[in-house]
Amino acid sequence: MTLGLATVLLLLAGLAALAQRRPGHPHRTALRTGWRQLRPLLLRLPLALLAAAFLITLLPEELVVAYLGESSGWRGVLLAALCGGLLPGGPAVSFPLVLVLIDEGAGTAQLIALLTAWSVLAFHRVAAHELPTLGGRYTLARLLASAPLPIIAGALAGALARFTAAGL
Repeated sequence: MTLGLATVLLLLAGLAALAQRRPGHPHRTALRTGWRQLRPLLLRLPLALLAAAFLITLLPEELVVAYLGESSGWRGVLLAALCGGLLPGGPAVSFPLVLVLIDEGAGTAQLIALLTAWSVLAFHRVAAHELPTLGGRYTLARLLASAPLPIIAGALAGALARFTAAGL
């Protein structure tokens, strides 16, 4: 059992015990809410993981390492940030893709840049929601202010990875 899973289980047990002590059985409401949120993932997540497994067979490892590996440096971070901004879909798409890229040899800095761009820039969400709702001026200001964040996050992640790899 990993530390993360143990922490979540401990937190869950503590919150369930607190809920049990309250009148009105709020733990039943919590179970219903949790089940309602879990149901869509029961189909999506296994399918996304299966699609990611197929992607492993299609992506040559040499290609991933050359363009997104640790040795790709800033060019790889910039490419990953661009790909992350263009990556459509939610976490059921992006996280399995990142798992595939980890297995294929992508670098830490590059993957952090990709995930940061996916979450901060997400051009498909900008076009579908932000621009029509908030208008061009606000959208442009936010995009210009946010554009460097994936590169900064990638650089920091790369530095942290080197720092921890050095045993410091």
